[in-house]
Amino acid sequence: MWTADRFAKAAITLVAVGMSVYHLVIAFIGPPQAFFFRGTHLLFAMTLVFLLYPIFRKSGKSEGELRDDAGGIIGAARTAHASWLDWLLIAITAGTIAYVWWNHEHLITRFVYVEDPETIELVLGAIFTLLVLEATRRVIGWALPLTAIIFLIYGLFVANVRPQQIIEIMYLTTEGIFGPTLGVSATFVIMFVLFGAFMERTGVGQLFMDFALSLTGHTAGGPGKVAVVSSSLFGTVSGSAVANVLVDGPITIPLMKRSGFRPPFAAAVEATASTGGQLMPPIMGAAAFVMAEFLAVSYFQVTIWAIIPAVLYYVAVFFAVHFEAKRVGLLGVPRSEIPRLGQVMRERGHLFIPIVVVLFGLIAGYSAPYCALAGTLSCIPVAMLRKSTRAGINWRTVWDALEDGAKNSIAVALACACAGIIIGVIFLTGAAMDFTAVAVKLAKEMLPLALILTMLAGIVLGMGMPTTPAYIVMVSLLVPALIKMGAPIPAAHMFAFYFAILSAITPPVALAVYAAAAIAKTNLWESGWAAVRVGAAAFIVPFMFIYEPALLMINGWDEWHVSLLAFISASIGCMALAAGLHGYLLAACRMWERAVLVIAALLLIAPELISSLVGIVLLLGIAAKQKFLDRPAAAAASKTATK
Repeated sequence: MWTADRFAKAAITLVAVGMSVYHLVIAFIGPPQAFFFRGTHLLFAMTLVFLLYPIFRKSGKSEGELRDDAGGIIGAARTAHASWLDWLLIAITAGTIAYVWWNHEHLITRFVYVEDPETIELVLGAIFTLLVLEATRRVIGWALPLTAIIFLIYGLFVANVRPQQIIEIMYLTTEGIFGPTLGVSATFVIMFVLFGAFMERTGVGQLFMDFALSLTGHTAGGPGKVAVVSSSLFGTVSGSAVANVLVDGPITIPLMKRSGFRPPFAAAVEATASTGGQLMPPIMGAAAFVMAEFLAVSYFQVTIWAIIPAVLYYVAVFFAVHFEAKRVGLLGVPRSEIPRLGQVMRERGHLFIPIVVVLFGLIAGYSAPYCALAGTLSCIPVAMLRKSTRAGINWRTVWDALEDGAKNSIAVALACACAGIIIGVIFLTGAAMDFTAVAVKLAKEMLPLALILTMLAGIVLGMGMPTTPAYIVMVSLLVPALIKMGAPIPAAHMFAFYFAILSAITPPVALAVYAAAAIAKTNLWESGWAAVRVGAAAFIVPFMFIYEPALLMINGWDEWHVSLLAFISASIGCMALAAGLHGYLLAACRMWERAVLVIAALLLIAPELISSLVGIVLLLGIAAKQKFLDRPAAAAASKTATK
């Protein structure tokens, strides 16, 4: 019998699968006109939001409810079905978007701000803007809609823009809600989210875990290093810090706790490692696609810029785990409990093929959506190649992956649509120029101070909204000031992108830490500050590539030797900083040794030959002291005590 619940579930499934199939077809044949394509994408997304997040729920927000960095809710059971009001909102949404479809010829040929909009267009535009704000609130929370409302108030009452102009740009042009940011969601993001959904359904998560275990599980603090390696790999198909934690955490966090890691540190390691997934090529977080659109470059170019910063991030986290494990005296997992690398690769290694397909497609110059399509279509055939991965693969796997992909993309779609409201107001009022002037004045033309202000803004913005809109707001308001003060354009954008991501591990609102702490059953604040300490070196990496653009390989392979030397120096600096912060290099460090290691790290991170050489000398000096003086003395003391 068809109850209301069953009908709602069937509607959700059909809409989600329809959304995924539509975008797969579009990726193959090419997108239609912007109003049609972006409008259809947003209609699918808003329909799913109103069905999945009904206004009346049988169970309210649960104690452990979390929102991930893409905006999805984790932990709360949603047992209520859509009410008549939700279905009415869906119908109104469809009507407002259908008007744009029906009149698109008129909309693309009319003179904006010259021809006055008709009354019906103003009414529909106002309603549609409110619907976008409400849908965004349901799926992401209040932070982003409130930010958009503040910008609307600024436009109306401070900049004195006429209401009809605001509605016009939001609804009747491709500069507002239907703007480039929504285009990025429709063109790039959903395709890579679909790719990730197919990868997960075909067992790639287990491959990543076994691969990481076989490589690092037996070493000191092995389970922590497994979290670092597996999260970096899973990040290539996820792009969400919280999703990474929820996939890796239930395995790595208990493993870390059993091997002796304190629960807050175990949660911190998983949260910090998972957060870096958004930085890791070839498939980064959604904001990376927005960056490519803003800079009018290929997505592959963005991945080239991101390679060294991503590796430096994981170098910092890896050594933080290593030195903490050595300081506490933690061992690895017994070899008898670890899968052998050869066996892992024989049984599951072929599941890496879809990632290789995407990577080679990008290198060959194909568009990112087409590469994602190729990777997605290869997942099921690749999984069927071997008996070890063939089990459980059937039509239901495909159906569930299509449904998951659409559901996982709706938060980004609404975030991009709502961010379009902010961008539209900024475009109308020229607020970016005013804000840039204020930022330059506050920083007193000093780039370091401007960078610190931008860092703080990124962390604060990222606390309340997903990475993508946080990055968009920073690019609109703060990045122009950095560029004006001399920062290279790609470096300025990467700086904003980096700190929008790092907000996931920065208290008091650290979503990745919340998820990890819930799994570890430990204190949120302890875990949050431990995460900051684990990722401390990563907070310095963005300053490094501002002052040494070679770390982004901006000049391509022409200056590969400069990039290589900068990378080596920065990597050693990250290692030295981790050693100083965690109090261990070759042996436990005294306070003055830790201070020297931190100084050495900062000198190595500075992009100058003399400072790097001084940093190397200081680091080698501490290492030599611990090896030739401290260790023999400790061994002799231990021998005397034994006698």
